[in-house]
Amino acid sequence: MPSFVPSDPETLEDQVRYTRARLVEVACLDCLTTVAVKKNSEHHTSIQWHGDARGQCPELQRVPEAERARTLHRGCPRLLAAIEAAALDGRVPIGAEDGY
Repeated sequence: MPSFVPSDPETLEDQVRYTRARLVEVACLDCLTTVAVKKNSEHHTSIQWHGDARGQCPELQRVPEAERARTLHRGCPRLLAAIEAAALDGRVPIGAEDGY
């Protein structure tokens, strides 16, 4: 249960901007798991996993449960390759919009 539920229209608009604005759907080249992606720069990539997408990724399923924290495991290299390919061909725009 969230500890804070925004109700102010400006706060709700900011919440959408931070969490959903400019997200582009990208599918893994291998298992076709789909995630939402935003690249604010060449070095910054935000990935939003949908529902059970992590459970559908064979690469992530090979990692022991205790090691699945993002600080310990970089992610699926085939998904990262799909994201980079999408950025290179222009499907995922690179660059922050209004700072986000």
